[in-house]
Amino acid sequence: MSDFIVVKEGAEGIYEEKKSQFIARVYPVSDEEEVIRYIEAAKKKYWDARHNCHAFVIGDNNEITRCSDDGEPSGTAGKPILEVILRSGLHNCLIIVTRYFGGTLLGTGGLVRAYTQSAKEAVCNSILAKRIPGEKYIVTTDYNGLGKIQNVVSGIGAEISGTEYTDKVVISILVEKEKSTELVNKLTEITNGRAVIEKDCDLPIESVFTM
Repeated sequence: MSDFIVVKEGAEGIYEEKKSQFIARVYPVSDEEEVIRYIEAAKKKYWDARHNCHAFVIGDNNEITRCSDDGEPSGTAGKPILEVILRSGLHNCLIIVTRYFGGTLLGTGGLVRAYTQSAKEAVCNSILAKRIPGEKYIVTTDYNGLGKIQNVVSGIGAEISGTEYTDKVVISILVEKEKSTELVNKLTEITNGRAVIEKDCDLPIESVFTM
């Protein structure tokens, strides 16, 4: 799996020009049915708005890409929103921009600018995550090795996702794929080979950030 950026927590962005208000919202989505539900909810919430324009991409390689001007002049709303998504490198993302008309026509250039800026603002306010290839390991050790293992995991930027305590300690560890060999070697060294280290599965890891 290649690196890509997803929406961890969507947010809102607002842009105003000549008394027209543009309210943008970012959503993480996994399929078109989810997209439809969000769009229907937006139209219900903003029932008195002039337009509810949107764009979305779905799939690790953006296999599904759609946009809608929802009554605005062709190419002035949906396409600019879509460009924001693509230029931000986002995957599995929907942006809906609601427009309340202020009584003054903005022209095609003004509309493109307004839909672009509101969408950008919403993306900037969102919490995003870079998803990278990772691996999950199960490590079984005695209680004397627990602290050493925790230090190694922390030192290479891996993550303990779960710990079970019985007569032994069973630790679930998530690590970036490129650091997995380093993790196994260090754990083997600090436990003098007594820990049982097993790869469980490939699993993506998310590193959270804001733009």
